Parts: sequence; structure tokens; C-alpha cells
Amino acid sequence: MIEQATQIQAEALAAVEAANTEATLEEARVKFLGKKSPLNALAGEMRHLSNEEKPKLGAALNTARHAIGAALDTRKQSLQDAADAASVEGLDPSMPGRSIATGSLHPLTIVKDRAIQILRRLGFALADGPEIETEFHCFDALNTPADHPARNDSDTFYFDSGKLLRTHTSSVQVRTMEKQNPPVKIIAPGSAYRRDEIDATHLSVFNQLEGLYVDNDVRLSDLKGTLEFFYRAMFGDNTEVRFRPHFFPFTEPSFEIDVKLQVKGEAPKWIEVAGCGMVDPAVFKAINESRGDTAFDPAELTGYAFGMGLDRLAMIQYGIKDIRLLIENDTRFLSQFA
Repeated sequence: MIEQATQIQAEALAAVEAANTEATLEEARVKFLGKKSPLNALAGEMRHLSNEEKPKLGAALNTARHAIGAALDTRKQSLQDAADAASVEGLDPSMPGRSIATGSLHPLTIVKDRAIQILRRLGFALADGPEIETEFHCFDALNTPADHPARNDSDTFYFDSGKLLRTHTSSVQVRTMEKQNPPVKIIAPGSAYRRDEIDATHLSVFNQLEGLYVDNDVRLSDLKGTLEFFYRAMFGDNTEVRFRPHFFPFTEPSFEIDVKLQVKGEAPKWIEVAGCGMVDPAVFKAINESRGDTAFDPAELTGYAFGMGLDRLAMIQYGIKDIRLLIENDTRFLSQFA
């Protein structure tokens, strides 16, 4: 029987060596090491042997199994190496690999994050609201009468339901005051929509950041100090800031803000960057009517509001001449800000 074990081992090693695919190699494994293998059949005959012969046959069977198993492992690795070599045939490992495209923040994102960071240092909290708004939140509560030009179909996107796409993020200020008791100190960045003809300086969808601060004894000097701090933090400590009287329905007095900057290749000049003013008492009255209380008593509270275009801010910051570049997803343009 020992000779039989040796013969089976030799047959198995020959079958393993002849296997040229993983499938035929698996067939050899099952044939010579499976449950119905000749080695197992031979082991079943051990019960007929004497006590002296049993250990000798057992040792021969173990030797055969180990030899066949080792041969299977070696042949399997050889077949895998051959397959790997075939898969890279014709490949030149010295050739440079494909470059990986790296992303970067959009200039609007960079400017928005920077603006939020500066204003958070002054204690402003972030607020958000829906982009599909009611006329009350977008106009009525902000002291904008029904005959105001901003409410015309030619300027505002209306839905059949009577709702509209918000024309500014001031609507977030209204919603915040409806839900939150004073004091209120928030900034509201987000998209706004107007029926503007798209050109080098106008988009129908643009980005705004508006701020609101309401508390006891909030003064115009607080507004002035806040915005001077903001624009000097944004453009440099020596940036000149001026306030020009203007009119907005929801603030009184109202101002437009200019900063004096030197755009690349040009002489320093005043550039309009924002609007602002002290919250009109009519706004507080509208909020109280909506809330059904007198939490925002204009006899006790004052506040200021401001709003700026983030697209405009990005154009100034990076010397961009055409606002349309901000929405065209041209990687040649966007990669400059990586």
C-alpha cells in the first residue's frame, strides 16, 4: 500500500504540472485531495493492516498530501504570475501616468466664506430661508407698496400661485424676526432672482449677503463701524469707505456704500459695494402684526440692515470684468483660484 501512495503522489504531481489553467488545476485538486480521492480510499484500507504497518502507511499518505498541496500552491502562483504578465504586455512602465485633476473652491465660495468669517467675529449668526417666497415676506413686511416698480412682473419672477422667487435675502430677516425675540443679529447669504437681462454686470440669478441687527439703542454709528470694519478686513486696513445718502423702502435713513480701490491696471476709484440703513419703524410694525404681539416695539428698539452682492464682491476682489464667467464652469478660468 505504501507503493500505491507513492504512485498516487507521482500521478498527482504530473497532473498539477500539466494544468495550464486555474480550472484544470482545480480539477486536479479535487481529484487527488477531495473527499473521493484515491488517497482517502487508501486510508480506508488501513483498518485491515497490522499495528506495525498502519503508522508506515499513515506517514506515506501524509507525505503525499503535503507534496500535492505544495505543488498545487506553486502551480497556482505560477499561473497567476503568467496572467499578470499577459495583462501588462505592451505596457511601458517608464511612460508618465495620467494626471489627476484637482479641484478648487469657486471664487464665489471663497468670498462668501471670507465674508461670513469676518461678520461672525462681530457676533452675527447665520440664518437661512426659502427661495420661493410670499409677497408679504419679500415686499409687504419690508414697507414696499404694491405699486413699487420692484413688484412688477417685468422685475420679479412670479408663480401662478402668487408666490415668487425672492428678489433679495431680506425675506430671511423678516422670517427670523417672526420666530425670534429681540435681540436679533444675523447674516443671510443666499441666492436671489430678478428679471435682469444677462450681460457683463447682470445675472438673473445672483448671490447676496444681508445683515440685520436689532436691539436697544442700536445707532447709525454702530452700522458705520460694522461696515468699515468689514470692508477693511476684506480689502485691507487702509481701505477708504464712504456712505452716500440713498433711498430704500425698508430703511430710514438709507445709504449706499462705496469703497476706494485700485483695480489692476486702473487708477484708484470709488466703487459701489452695498446698501444699508436704519430699520424703518414700519418694518417693526409689520412684524408685530404678523406675530400678533409687540415684541418688536419701535418705541423701544432700533436696528440696522445692510445688503451686498457677493458676485460683485468677487469681481472686485479678483479683478473679474465679466460676471458671466462666474457661472460658465470654464475650468481654465476657475483653476486660477486653486
